[in-house]
Amino acid sequence: MAELTHPSIKNGWFSEVSEEYFPGQAMRLRVDRILHAERSKFQDVLVFKSTDYGNVLVLDGIIQATERDEFAYQEMITHLPLFSHPNPKRVLVIGGGDGGVLREVVKHSCVESATLVEIDESVITLSKKYLPGMSCAMDHEKVKIVLDDGFKFLKEAASLETKYDVIITDSSDPEGPAEEFFKESYFHLLYDALNPEGVVISQASENVWLKLENLRKLKNECTRVFPNVGYSYCTIPTYTSGQLGLMVCAKSESTNLRQPVRRLEPEEESKLFKYYNSKIHSASFVLPTWAETIINE
Repeated sequence: MAELTHPSIKNGWFSEVSEEYFPGQAMRLRVDRILHAERSKFQDVLVFKSTDYGNVLVLDGIIQATERDEFAYQEMITHLPLFSHPNPKRVLVIGGGDGGVLREVVKHSCVESATLVEIDESVITLSKKYLPGMSCAMDHEKVKIVLDDGFKFLKEAASLETKYDVIITDSSDPEGPAEEFFKESYFHLLYDALNPEGVVISQASENVWLKLENLRKLKNECTRVFPNVGYSYCTIPTYTSGQLGLMVCAKSESTNLRQPVRRLEPEEESKLFKYYNSKIHSASFVLPTWAETIINE
């Protein structure tokens, strides 16, 4: 069988390069071997074993998850909204076919159902095979998986009586079809799909060290729809510049996004989580002065 190759891997190193999204810099990981490479119906998909970060999932040339540090992003994008809601029962996850968010959602005993909407079945299949630590909740009794476009799913859900307490958008970066997840029209769909105390969160693609103006623009689009919006972030070495922004929105103006409304004892937190805790929940909204001035002007 011929050895697998991929244009992003040369001389034993994977390179993540995008002059559009992070000009003048790049991310590199040393490769042990390529595990899978294909062009699915929707995107370029690469899985490789790295020498120091475990197995790595790459979509359209951008790192989505590594076994070493994925928990930071998965925990923050999940637990920020879930702990901001007093009693989240119905959770919707748009994207996130690797299963990491689902793994975190089902840690909340109050959650009765978690629906995952993923457009690319190959991501689910490959994650089950190569990222078992992330995809371990795919077969959980509370989980339902729907193969569909998230935008289309929300449009159809708007006509139904079913509403969600928390919606998590774990999309790829705003390029191609995923661009729709960063527009005001998408946040209107999220708003309409929420219960009165509902909370949504979306990965913001950027961080304060990159295109800060894009974050300000995204937050402004959110505030035209939601009365309560906050920008948070997590640190994670294999995401661009080691940090990723998260846009959190609440349907109710009275929801305090910066303080968890439900809390666990520290001992319980340490059993369930590796990154998230109630202190970092609040701290993640604290920004450097120059970024605070621009994003929250």
